[in-house]
Amino acid sequence: MTTTSPWRYSMADQPAADAVLFEARDGVAWVTINRPEARNAVNQAVSEGLAEAWDRVESDDDVAVAVLTGTGEAAFSAGADLKEMAARAERGLPSHFVGGRLADGRVTKPVIAAVNGVAFAFGFNLVMQCDLCVAADHARFGILEAKVGRGSPWAAQLGWLIPPRTAIELLCTAEPITAQRAYELGLVNRVVPADQLMSATAELAATTAANAPLTVRAGKAMIRATAGLSPAEAAAVADEIYEPVYASDDAQEGPQAFAEKRPPRWQGR
Repeated sequence: MTTTSPWRYSMADQPAADAVLFEARDGVAWVTINRPEARNAVNQAVSEGLAEAWDRVESDDDVAVAVLTGTGEAAFSAGADLKEMAARAERGLPSHFVGGRLADGRVTKPVIAAVNGVAFAFGFNLVMQCDLCVAADHARFGILEAKVGRGSPWAAQLGWLIPPRTAIELLCTAEPITAQRAYELGLVNRVVPADQLMSATAELAATTAANAPLTVRAGKAMIRATAGLSPAEAAAVADEIYEPVYASDDAQEGPQAFAEKRPPRWQGR
């Protein structure tokens, strides 16, 4: 794997800050929302910066896994930038949150959320878009739109991730939950002390990146594609997803490496 220099994106109207930082090393892309002065709130600069970052994650063959986090220890993302929203005075669904390929399911590689603080509202949405989640023990999660009269149509898939009654409670009370409670619900994979968040996330990312990339991506695709299907329908979809994996060179490399007692050399084809 190659190591690239940090790539930064910032909007012309935000010259004092790089809205999103991108660094790829050892097969892992680290994507960081960089607005700590605004609790990493998502404005247009962040939205478009993330869209560009996910394009790069998907197109870079040296990237096997991505991590999304925020700068600092206070907030992963406190949600949409309400000041920018007020200035736009939009009625209807927000038009300026691009979202990009992660939001519409076109990132085939696993994405890990490293939640370093609060993940509220649209920040909660970003966590939901990711495939795995490691949270600092002081992190909190909440859907706060009911407190500000906004909507959360992005939370439609929440009932697939956690029990429906708990999802309704989060939506209707707008009260946050702790990282530990999120872990108990299955929304979070691991809860760690704040000073161990990045090392724990790096360990999870490295473990995933070391595996056969086509098999890893197929696993992610299968879980998402079969949600809500009957067993027979799910089996048919799973067979279709895994068929190219079995036909790949990597499917031959794995057993050969085992027989030769050496680490496999994955090619992703």
